[in-house]
Amino acid sequence: MAATTGIVPFWKQYDRKAVLRFAQLAEDLGYDSIWIPEAWGYEQFQLLAEIACVTRRLKLGTGITNVFSRSPGLLAMSAATLDEISEGRVILGLGTSGKLVVENFHGLPYEKPLTRLRETIGILRALWRGDRLAPEMSTLFEPRHFKLEMTPCRRDIPIYVASLQEKAVREIGRSADGWIPTFWPHRHLRDGIAWIAAAAEEAGRGGARVEVAPFMAVVPIDDRDAARMLVKPLVAFYIGGMGTYYHALFRRYGFGENADLVRELYQAGDRARAGAAVSDELIDAIAICGPESYCRERLAEWRACGVDAALLNLPVGVPPELTDQFLRALAPNAA
Repeated sequence: MAATTGIVPFWKQYDRKAVLRFAQLAEDLGYDSIWIPEAWGYEQFQLLAEIACVTRRLKLGTGITNVFSRSPGLLAMSAATLDEISEGRVILGLGTSGKLVVENFHGLPYEKPLTRLRETIGILRALWRGDRLAPEMSTLFEPRHFKLEMTPCRRDIPIYVASLQEKAVREIGRSADGWIPTFWPHRHLRDGIAWIAAAAEEAGRGGARVEVAPFMAVVPIDDRDAARMLVKPLVAFYIGGMGTYYHALFRRYGFGENADLVRELYQAGDRARAGAAVSDELIDAIAICGPESYCRERLAEWRACGVDAALLNLPVGVPPELTDQFLRALAPNAA
C-alpha cells in the first residue's frame, strides 16, 4: 500500500477556525488525511463535517471516537452521515478510551471495554450493510429489529482501532482495517503487526490489508534538545494522567525505570519535573526531533519499520504561522 501522511490537531489549546485553515493548507500540500480528536473539548463529528465542506480530497478521520459515549447505533448514523456529506472520505477511528474519562466525564460504567469494542464494530458493519439488529449481535444489551433508514454512500466505511495491549491489538486482525498505535516505540511496531497478521489468519482474513497509522510527534527544529523538550510534557501527561496503558507499554519495551519516575512525579502534582524527567532515549524511541532533513530521514526509517500512514501531531500552543511552517516543512509534495 502507498505511504501517506496525515495531520492530527491536539484536542485542547484548540482554535477551531485555525484548524479549518490548516486542513485546507494540508490538502493543498498533498497531505492525505486529517484526524480530529475528542476528549472533553470539541465534538469531533461536527468539526469534521465543517472540514468536509471546505476540502475536496482530504480524508476525514475520527481520532479517536470512544465506544462508550455513543451507542453503536448513533456511531453508525454519525459516520454514515459524515461519509455522505464528504462524498466517501470518512475513516472511523475507534478506541476504548479509559476508566477516568468514561466514568468521570461521561458518567458511564467502564465495563468490558474489549467486548464493547468488538461488538460495536460488528453492529456498525451490519447497519451499514442494511441488516436489521438482532439479539445475538451483543452480550451487553439486546439489539432488536432496527436498521438504518438511510442508504450509506459506502457500506464498508474503514474502521481503524487505537489499541496498545496485545489482546486488543490482535482484535484488529479479526475485524478492523487499520491500527493506530500512539507512542509505540517504532522499532517494535513489528510486534503489533505480527499479532494482527496472526489474528487475521485465525479469523479467516489472511492477507487482509490492515494499515498501520500511528499518531506521531515530529518536531522539525534544529536544536534537538529543545525539540525533545516540546514533546516531554505531553509524554509525561500520557504516562501519569491517562491511566495505565502507556506506562505499561513503556515498561514492556525497556523504559520501566523512567516510566515509574515520571508517573510518580506527575501523580505527586509536580508536572514540570515529570516532563523534564522523561528521558531522551524514550523520546527518540517514540518521536522524531531535530532538523528538517533529519526528520525526513527518520520518517523514512519509521516507514521501514512498518508505518503505512504517518499521522503527524500538529504543534501545540504555538502561533498559527509556526504551524504553517511545520506543515510546509514536512509536506508530502515537498519531499
